[in-house]
Amino acid sequence: MPDVAPLTPAQIDELKEDLIALEAALAAHLSQVGDSAKTVDLDTPIGRLSRIDAMAQQQVAKAGKAAAQRRLGQARAALRRMDEGNYGICVRTDEPIGYERLKIRPETPLSLAGQQELESGTS
Repeated sequence: MPDVAPLTPAQIDELKEDLIALEAALAAHLSQVGDSAKTVDLDTPIGRLSRIDAMAQQQVAKAGKAAAQRRLGQARAALRRMDEGNYGICVRTDEPIGYERLKIRPETPLSLAGQQELESGTS
């Protein structure tokens, strides 16, 4: 793995703006998603295929809502780490997380090495 430079103050400021925008976008998305994930009423007089389609759409909406909630939680946790002064440090390896990685996913708590460790199941 190549050495990764710690974040500069300018990069941290830029990433903080990204995180605040991400948090607002996810919160707005979740407030709009609400009803699409609610349970399909089996007593509603629609055809069997329409009901199956509605149930499939409900499952997709629930999965999307759960993913957005998870990402919102990660964004808020990243903002807390930023306030605590340890943003940009991998929670698994204690190594710096690359700016390029954070620019793509500013909420990520893991460096590439930390992500690989997690996925491979090594400590």
